[in-house]
Amino acid sequence: MTLTRKKQQEIVIGPDIVVRVVRLSGHRVQLGIDAPPEVRIQRDELLEEKKPAEEGEQAS
Repeated sequence: MTLTRKKQQEIVIGPDIVVRVVRLSGHRVQLGIDAPPEVRIQRDELLEEKKPAEEGEQAS
């Protein structure tokens, strides 16, 4: 799914997650995410960095 949003517009996911476009600057987009504390939110590139380290730990 691809959605187009403007500054300050929101996307609602389920009953309790809201993603808001906070700022646009050139090719960068700043998002605000409101979610319950039990919902884990991470950037994709951080997950990719962590995968090789976890795989190395499991091999030990």
